[in-house]
Formats: sequence, C-alpha cells, structure tokens
Amino acid sequence: MPSLFTVLALCACLALAACAESAPAVDPVARQDAAAPDRADVPDGAAAPDGAALDRAAGEGATPDPATGPGAGPSAVVAARPLWLGTRVLPLRPDGFGEIQPTPPELDDRRLPPPADDLPPPGEAFAATVETVPGAVAARSTWSPACPVALEDLRYLTVTFWGFDARPHTGELLVHERVADAMVDVFRAIYDARFPIEEMRVITAADLDAPATGDGNTTTAFVCRSTVSSGSWSQHAYGLAVDINPFHNPYARDDVVVPELASAYVDRGRHRPGMIQPGDAVTQAFATLGWPWGGEWRSAKDWMHFSHNGR
Repeated sequence: MPSLFTVLALCACLALAACAESAPAVDPVARQDAAAPDRADVPDGAAAPDGAALDRAAGEGATPDPATGPGAGPSAVVAARPLWLGTRVLPLRPDGFGEIQPTPPELDDRRLPPPADDLPPPGEAFAATVETVPGAVAARSTWSPACPVALEDLRYLTVTFWGFDARPHTGELLVHERVADAMVDVFRAIYDARFPIEEMRVITAADLDAPATGDGNTTTAFVCRSTVSSGSWSQHAYGLAVDINPFHNPYARDDVVVPELASAYVDRGRHRPGMIQPGDAVTQAFATLGWPWGGEWRSAKDWMHFSHNGR
C-alpha cells in the first residue's frame, strides 16, 4: 500500500507540467525540481504535505473558539487531540491517492496542541539553534548516502514556534546549510506574528512507509525521496523546501486534495487560524528569503509549500 509520501509524490508528478510553465531556473544545489515524496511537495509543481506526518495522540475533540480574523492566532487551548488521528487508513483510489473524504467535524476548524514536547520547552522569547546534524538525528531522519545532498551540507535547526494552545514550543528542522541562518529569521518572524503551528519535526523513514490516513499536519523541511514516476528529486530532498501546517494548507488540483481529509481547507475565503494567506506574516517572511509560495501556482495550489526555486 503506498505511503502518504508516495501519494504526495504522485501528486507532484501530476503538477509537474504546470509548474514548468513559470518556475525559476534550478540552481546547482537543487538541480531537480520534482515534488517531494513527503507530504511535502507536489509541484505545480509540487508539494503536498504533511509534509508527512502521522499524528497520533490521546484526547477527544472539543468545540473551538471562532477565528478572530486573518493572521490571528488562537487565544486558548480549544481542542484535545482525537484518539483516532493517524490510525484510520484510507482506501486507495485507482490513481494511487488515498480516497478524498469529507473533513471530520472535529478537524473542520483544527486547533490542536502538539502531540508531544520532545524538545525542551522554551521561554516566552524566540530561541533558535543551528548545528551540524547530530548522529542520532541523522539516524532517525530519511537521509542516506543515496540522497542528493551530503549530510555535511545539512544543518539541524531548533526554533521556537507558537502553538494552537497559545504557548511556545520547540520544533526541529533539517535544512540546507546555505539557508540555515536565513531560515531562523523566517521562523522568528512567524513566531513574532503568533502564527500558530501544530507540530514541527524531522520526518522519519517510518513516516515515509506509513499508509495514508489523510490527517497529518507536520511542518517540516528535509525529506529524502524522489518522485514516483520521474525519478527526479524533490526540493525537500535538498533541504530547500518547507511545508507549514499541511492540513490547514493542503495541496489541491482537480479532484485531488492532500492531505485527503483536508477538503474543508480548500475554501481559502473562510479563514481559520493556521491558514496561510496572501500577504500574511508567513508569505512575507519567506518572501524576504526569495522563496515563492505554492499558493500562487496557476493550476495546482500547494498552500503549505515554500521552496527556493518555486517548485
């Protein structure tokens, strides 16, 4: 059974032709521009999500407070994590995607705390670290010698992010060393705007092999995988792409939505916290880095996705 990331890679292939219409030239670091096999990329290239993540945790849904407007973050813990997250495997469509299903009511206005705080909780002020990739982190990541980027060219970042529970948390990312310091500035701006993020962590090999459940929402960057049909590498495979809140900001093209349970978020006019909108703090932060947004692609839309070359 194809994993979530395989599904996203298929999605990337569908969008590849459209992306080629306007994508910028690929630089030497990221020669390939296919979508990531993570839920991270399906080009208009490319991205889709969860980047990839399977969210599992305890709790049951609660009624959320209404959104207060574009860019407004949550003001309190408004929901606990449903017990079923990450456990309901979707039937597969003939095209290899999971079956696109209506968004469950408890995720229609998704405001969930992180599944766990594995890293030390920060203080109220933004904090970040940048270092070479520790051996233990590399071992649990998707990196291998077959990846198109050397391990020494990646950096391990920890950054503070603002949760839907209105508290600071520490997240982690793997990115290319040439953008590591700039990425800290991007996430500082996102944190200062109190833009809420549900979860931020390094994707594992187990995530890549997991069956699609359509409910992942992991913010992530590096994922080493090629697209299914083209064999070219995703920008995530170089550490040169980031997906933010994939469930709130899905990939959509024709009748495909990824994550597959995120159809409620295709309506971008109905703003809810965690959604990326034109001109908001998230798009402005990545614009300072010169990274285009998948929400501005012409045919497919990949609202979660930012990359160095727009693919």
